[in-house]
Amino acid sequence: MIPQMIVSRLKKPLYLAKWVAISLVIGACVGTACAAFLIALDLVTAFRDSHLWIVAFLPAVGFLVAGAYAAFGGRADGGNNLLIETIHEPAERVPRRMLPLIFLSSVACHLFGASVGREGAGLQIGGSIADRFARPFRLAGAERSYLLIAGVAAGFGSIFGTPIAGAVFALEFYLFGKISHVAIFPAFVSSISACYVAGLWGVAHARPTVPFVPEMGPMGLLCAAVAGIAFGLAARAFCALIERTGAAFNRLVSSSPLRAAAGGLAIALFVFATGSSRYIGLGTPLIGEAFAGTSLPWDFAAKTATTVVSLASGLKGGEVTPLFVIGSTLGNALSGVLPLPPALLAAMGFVAVFAAASNTPLASVILGFEVFGAGPSVYVAVACVVAFIVSGHSTIYRAQRADLGSVAPYL
Repeated sequence: MIPQMIVSRLKKPLYLAKWVAISLVIGACVGTACAAFLIALDLVTAFRDSHLWIVAFLPAVGFLVAGAYAAFGGRADGGNNLLIETIHEPAERVPRRMLPLIFLSSVACHLFGASVGREGAGLQIGGSIADRFARPFRLAGAERSYLLIAGVAAGFGSIFGTPIAGAVFALEFYLFGKISHVAIFPAFVSSISACYVAGLWGVAHARPTVPFVPEMGPMGLLCAAVAGIAFGLAARAFCALIERTGAAFNRLVSSSPLRAAAGGLAIALFVFATGSSRYIGLGTPLIGEAFAGTSLPWDFAAKTATTVVSLASGLKGGEVTPLFVIGSTLGNALSGVLPLPPALLAAMGFVAVFAAASNTPLASVILGFEVFGAGPSVYVAVACVVAFIVSGHSTIYRAQRADLGSVAPYL
């Protein structure tokens, strides 16, 4: 009879080998799907920017997208919140229809000018694909939760080209204040492999640069903390506006297709009234302006408004890239009152508003390191931590839970 100790030691490498195989397969599939999504976004964004008249059709597209979800979406309409709920209680499967619905609806909303991001699609693509492997690999209970976490990590990592931040984000976003150390391994393997595969498909990610970082000192760190307060308040306002505007849309318009049409109409009227497409779509050109020190003082407020209306009315996409835009443009605006370089403040805002709005401070600090390098890392970390504390329990993820014993001082 084989001694129990030997059996136990044999099981560990077999268990790790199983999760290596699962995670690599998830990474390859999610990386490929997210690469296709990013390529599609680039194509429709280029077309929209050269044919701005197409925004006039956003109300109709909003009606059709929301109508499709009402008719065929079922539980898939829960989006990222459904993924969080399933990670916590892995009883029901993530609907197969989630992937095609979020892929097509997000691309359509971007094509016609909604102010939305891409992370929502990335997470749902990742979670939907990952859950397809639960039965073949006979995963249930906690292991199925790890599977979904791996899918989310792969989706976030490949969408933004940040494999480490993708893994840590997946470990933080569903539970505020506690990290599952058992899920670390599949999260990292999936995220890294998804980023690698997306790169093989030719996906490249723009990286803003911070050309000058002042030497650390009490005044610089104090300024970083003051900026962090502003970023935390901006994140708190964004979350509150999403909730209250969504409630107002629900109260005034009972039909979800009509709500999305109303939101699309508001965005279209705004675009044609201003004659500008600055605040629709991803808004990434605004990030470049913020790092160059040329963005306008009100850019962060305008991008907040168009994003809140788009998402609260039911147009499909994510929140994260708009939060990057809001944070970086707010950082540039703060350069008028804080004695730090505009690009450094833009970098701090880029990650700190996201950290505060998503309750993922560790992932955000790592994101800053992966995007901007080590130079501004201390300033970025200070801004992220302060913004996270200031924001309290505000969150863009309604289903996100809190480990009250760990985070009670911040609530």
